[in-house]
Amino acid sequence: MEKTRLDEMREQVRAFHEKHPEVWDMFVQFAADIRSRGFKNYSVYAIFERIRWEKDIGGDGVTMFKLNNNYRPFYARAYMRKFPEAEGFFRTREQTSSNRPATDLPELTPEHCDG
Repeated sequence: MEKTRLDEMREQVRAFHEKHPEVWDMFVQFAADIRSRGFKNYSVYAIFERIRWEKDIGGDGVTMFKLNNNYRPFYARAYMRKFPEAEGFFRTREQTSSNRPATDLPELTPEHCDG
């Protein structure tokens, strides 16, 4: 079977996670924090933006990676698998990338971004 875009993105997010496990730790911390405040569901977009903020502003001021928006559904699904009591906390959609061929494009790096 030919590699799909979903397969490709899954490989990319795994490689990113291996290099930056602190992102998962922050994701879990921020999701747990918002759940503890009584939210029944929340935005994975908002959590990613908070991670970006913390890494850029709360860290050394220079983010050494690009937190790709394509990773959001993978982090949301992984969180709900790891914490079954949070099932449905992030609203997810069908990943239609499983029906598309891989792009074979390289991942974006900080060098691809301004600021």
